[in-house]
Amino acid sequence: MSSTLSVLEPATEEVLAEIPRAGVEQVDEAVAAATAALPAWRALDPGARARLLHALADNLAAHTEELAVTEARNAGKAIADARGEMQMVRDTFRYYAGAPERLLGDTIPVAGGQAFTVREPVGVVGLITPWNFPLAIAAWKLGPALAAGNTVVLKPAELTPLTALRFAELAVEAGLPEGVVNVVVGPGSTCGARLVEHPGVAKIAFTGSTEVGRSIAAGAAQTIKRVTLELGGKSANVVFADADLEAAATAAPLAVFGNAGQDCCARSRILVQAEAMDEFMGHLESAVRALRVGDPLDEDTQMGPLISAGQRETVASFLEDDVNVAFRGSAPEGPGFWFAPTVLCPAAPGDRAVREEIFGPIATVIPFRDEAEAIVLANDTIYGLSGSIWTRDGARALRVARALQTGVLSINSNSSVRVTTPFGGFKQSGYGRELGPHALDAYTELKTIYYATEE
Repeated sequence: MSSTLSVLEPATEEVLAEIPRAGVEQVDEAVAAATAALPAWRALDPGARARLLHALADNLAAHTEELAVTEARNAGKAIADARGEMQMVRDTFRYYAGAPERLLGDTIPVAGGQAFTVREPVGVVGLITPWNFPLAIAAWKLGPALAAGNTVVLKPAELTPLTALRFAELAVEAGLPEGVVNVVVGPGSTCGARLVEHPGVAKIAFTGSTEVGRSIAAGAAQTIKRVTLELGGKSANVVFADADLEAAATAAPLAVFGNAGQDCCARSRILVQAEAMDEFMGHLESAVRALRVGDPLDEDTQMGPLISAGQRETVASFLEDDVNVAFRGSAPEGPGFWFAPTVLCPAAPGDRAVREEIFGPIATVIPFRDEAEAIVLANDTIYGLSGSIWTRDGARALRVARALQTGVLSINSNSSVRVTTPFGGFKQSGYGRELGPHALDAYTELKTIYYATEE
């Protein structure tokens, strides 16, 4: 394997950067650096750690446009989306900058003394992140991990390492000590596997496919590592006949095709009540055909290319075998890993495109009769990450929301992720929660201390 890595620009297929490719030796060096930095970082006064995280947020804010352009070019995402993600990165560190002084414990009445709990960092944390939202998803893990007093080794995806490498530089510029944040860029089969098996790594936080998540969970079990897994999704967008059908249909395309469909939260199964199907599909077709697919750096672009030729080939395979293509949007011709947004209708619950995570701009539309069938169809998947419910009936909305086996739900919108609220899945979409106050639980150990007061 070559000692250098060529990073491609998905919109042009040209080499964007050449960087060193790490291996097991570099992972071990990064873990050693994180281990050496851990005692001083965890012992740092909470207020001082908070100030450093605020300084990091300030530095990220000052470099928002630079990071956004890099992310747009490296990941092929629309520049407007990239800017929003970089602002979320800043906001994530701003939010968790408040955490060091709020890692609260409990006092518990016991006989003969006083019992209380404290939260302490787990140690060195390995972060393995994906290529679809490179720095944003890394920040979801970095923020609470650092706030809790851990040091980290971040392994970004080989396809999209550039913002992670720049982040490490910005962290040092902001005043974080050397060794607190370490980045290694190399294959998951070597670098990722070494982090999972390394006895000096106390926890792994992983975002990626369910298949890889299974292997990480199995590998981490050998050293009883703590693990957070945010895995695949096949989210349902449930549209009842009494909904604002135009609003639901107009919002649906970007809920699937945003980031070229490369989103574990993509609402790729659109369930529509049968009597509303014709009206909904009319609005949906207009919205899909109007979707602007093109150069990620064009301010008007809403959807860019897929990440790689291999991903385009995988996505294209879902249009084989005489599937029912209702309509497609447009995409540029020429260089770039382009794929036109596509809607399949009618689709049946057993269709491959309905069962499997496509991770590309293909949506399936499935009719349902009533509320009971909508719940059955929405839950008929191994996944349970996100979803939407569209109805003007508030009681129905809450009934369905409680019945769906899904970690994050939105009523009359397609929102999934906020810095201040927990994010994570049910079933084979993973376990543990990121973001919000609950994320800190995953990066701390709970210790109970008993102080005897009776002679």
